[in-house]
Amino acid sequence: MEGRCTGGIGYGLAVVGFWSAFMLVSRLGLTGESPVTVYDMLALRLATASLVLAPFSRGLGRAEWTSLRLWALALIGGLAYGLLVYGGFRLAPATHGAVLFPGVLPFETALLGWWLLGKRPDGAQWGGYGLIALGVGLMGREALAGGEHLAGDALLLGCSLSWALYAVLAKRWGLEPWLLTRFLALAPALLYLPVYALFLPKNLGAASPLWLAGQGLYHGAVTTVVVMWLYLRAQDRLGPARLGALMALVPALSGGLAALLLGEAMTPALAAVLACVSAGAWLAARNQPQQEEAQCPT
Repeated sequence: MEGRCTGGIGYGLAVVGFWSAFMLVSRLGLTGESPVTVYDMLALRLATASLVLAPFSRGLGRAEWTSLRLWALALIGGLAYGLLVYGGFRLAPATHGAVLFPGVLPFETALLGWWLLGKRPDGAQWGGYGLIALGVGLMGREALAGGEHLAGDALLLGCSLSWALYAVLAKRWGLEPWLLTRFLALAPALLYLPVYALFLPKNLGAASPLWLAGQGLYHGAVTTVVVMWLYLRAQDRLGPARLGALMALVPALSGGLAALLLGEAMTPALAAVLACVSAGAWLAARNQPQQEEAQCPT
């Protein structure tokens, strides 16, 4: 059992690293020396993901392609999330994204889970969600005082809400993760790529082919396939509570790396916000019920 949990921690830390890097890669791709448009970035993501997962699409039949639930999840977790997250990182720094996406996500998921699943958080979890709410309140005060990144912050908050809704609905409808992984790549691509090719603004010529390939592989293959596989392996070995506690590292890690590697400002107020949401996410996850088959020695 100890070896199983040690391996699970390794998978979990890999997910933490990849998810933290996602925010930096997105911000750099949309604002760096070769910036592309938000529409370009989503097209790269969907085109690469659909190419990677197309060979595995034989199991998707008439029942899947005509499922209103799957299409709803594709619109929420594929198109809406993609446009909101890349639009947010175009207009707001990655340090803000660290708070408003992974930092706020546990709080939004808990509230939606209470509403749609009837799963009310217990008393110990409320302390963690209270810390997250405090961090968001401090962040909101900073955003309203400055105003420079307000639109981007709103988009990032919207992207975390769309992903929380996607996750809660997928759980409510009992849909299998591998089915969702494939459908979430292929269905949005079928809808979006023709519209993108015909009507939406493009700036792919500003970037080199090597740069485009790197961004496409990271967003379309790593984040949609590799990270999903790692996440499922970690959850199987650790259980959702311990994995959630590990994921609480993401806001502080990604925010710190954004300040260190991208040169973004890290004010004392922003550092306090990151500390609040990371501590709150850890506390909320730590007090979730453990799955007996995934319990590890402490």
